[in-house]
Amino acid sequence: MLTKTARATANGCALFVFASPVLAAQETYPNKPVRIIVPVTPGGGGDITSRAVAQKLNEAWRQQIIVDNRPGAGGIVGLDILARSAPDGYTFALGGIGPLAVNQSLHSKLPYDPLKDFSPITRAVSALNVLVVHPSVPVNSVKDLIAYAKANPVNFGSSGAGRADHLAGELFNLMAGVRMQHVPYKGGAPAMVDLVAGNLQLIFATVSTAATHMKSGRIRTIAVTAAKRVSLFPDLPTVAESGVPGFAVDNWYSFVAPAGVPRPILAKLHGEINRVLGLSDVKDRLQPLGIVPFPSESPEDFRRYIASEIEKYAKLVKAAGLKAD
Repeated sequence: MLTKTARATANGCALFVFASPVLAAQETYPNKPVRIIVPVTPGGGGDITSRAVAQKLNEAWRQQIIVDNRPGAGGIVGLDILARSAPDGYTFALGGIGPLAVNQSLHSKLPYDPLKDFSPITRAVSALNVLVVHPSVPVNSVKDLIAYAKANPVNFGSSGAGRADHLAGELFNLMAGVRMQHVPYKGGAPAMVDLVAGNLQLIFATVSTAATHMKSGRIRTIAVTAAKRVSLFPDLPTVAESGVPGFAVDNWYSFVAPAGVPRPILAKLHGEINRVLGLSDVKDRLQPLGIVPFPSESPEDFRRYIASEIEKYAKLVKAAGLKAD
């Protein structure tokens, strides 16, 4: 019969043997391709941000970083895939205001819990939104748009239910006293295609989606959705100063992993993604598109931020009477 000392030694050895492969896997991470699920179509701000991060992680890690676009249902399709993925760090996803902060209030049934089913990595960037209209719409200011929308049917497109551009339109409806009709898409890029084609009247679009058409004159820019004027467009007024006092919608993109990712791997992802977003060439690529670094100090700090955003937007969803199903 084994003595207590012998049993303790045997158990310790067994535990070490069991734990060693896990520890080794964490120390050598990543040693195979990594997938980033992007829950929007290619071409929009979230996709551009994800690809900028993927390129630099590939260079640093010498591993293939696969950008996997999985659009649908305002980000729910992609985030549901993430929630059911192995928590080993080899699959993580682009998150954002809609999938992580708004959908819980917007949908009666959500296939994931944004606080329980994910390991927050970092709040990555803030993305500027602008109010843009098709040139056929006879408005040149926010006040013009309010008057026009009160007298005519108006539809506005978005990158999906619960996204920042959707929230901006609904907040505008609520605060300006108009009833514009929401038309959701599977990303900002296809919505912009329909705006340019004249199938939509307006979008509260990300600059990254709208920039090319803003420069060409194929759409007209009316205002920014930020609380204050921005240095990128110093002559462009805010919606708030142009006729809707108090209006402001802030848009952010982030990265999250499945719940249960080991802390060392989560810490590595957090540190590496924040490092990438601070690189001068990455900032030079993103800032002209209205996308600026907005990283969290730690995964725990980002978790608290998500909780506060859920609470904030629950109030807006309730006040506006919004439901996606």
